[in-house]
Amino acid sequence: MDFSSKVVIVTGAGGGIGEGYAKACAQQGMQVVIAELDAEQGQRVANEINQQAGGKALFVATDIADEVSAKQCADLAVERFGGIDYLINNAAIFGEMKIQGYLDVDLDYLEKFMRVNAHGCLIMTRAVVPYMEQRGGGAIVNQSSTAAWMNMGFYGVAKLTMNGITCSLARELGWRKIRINAIAPGPTETQALRNNAGDYADEIAKTMPIARLGTPEDLASSVLFLLSDEASWITGHIMNVDGGQLMRL
Repeated sequence: MDFSSKVVIVTGAGGGIGEGYAKACAQQGMQVVIAELDAEQGQRVANEINQQAGGKALFVATDIADEVSAKQCADLAVERFGGIDYLINNAAIFGEMKIQGYLDVDLDYLEKFMRVNAHGCLIMTRAVVPYMEQRGGGAIVNQSSTAAWMNMGFYGVAKLTMNGITCSLARELGWRKIRINAIAPGPTETQALRNNAGDYADEIAKTMPIARLGTPEDLASSVLFLLSDEASWITGHIMNVDGGQLMRL
């Protein structure tokens, strides 16, 4: 997999899995745009990448639910690095999300939640596609979840919606030589997971065929594959990376 001189935008890269993605991309020789709402954490990750030998990163304050902000991120990526080859749509409301059912959740909150978690990937994709076309194509990976198939609240529905968007966009983007796929992580060791599940996350892991929590490194290797030319005939695919938590026929 040769990623030298490639440019990637990673949303929600100020910590957790997104930070892992950004650093893995940098280690593979990519120029990385840290698209993050939290300025302190986003700049920290960019600084740490830039301190590595050959590392090149740019922090851009980005709200993936806002079309103007998304376009500004894409524009700055091109201004700094000359183009856009890849997009990793990782950002989501998760670690601090409300744990409520559909009958109780405030509808204004639900609409904001879906704007970020379901449609943020579409907003960012629309911002980068013209620049990817200028480069002759590209690849996008969306961050789904095994929750998409568990019928447990609006988080799962948002991820199921993202899966549908991924497959629909695969049809729209194929002739533009842009591939789009998603990975569906199982429970992964991050602070966001602990905020939601606490020690119960360890109990979930015990029930899985590979009985441990995932790591950002487990996910990064799969994302790198889907971005690479090794996956040149794969699009519209939702790949479970979950220790066997959920098996789909």
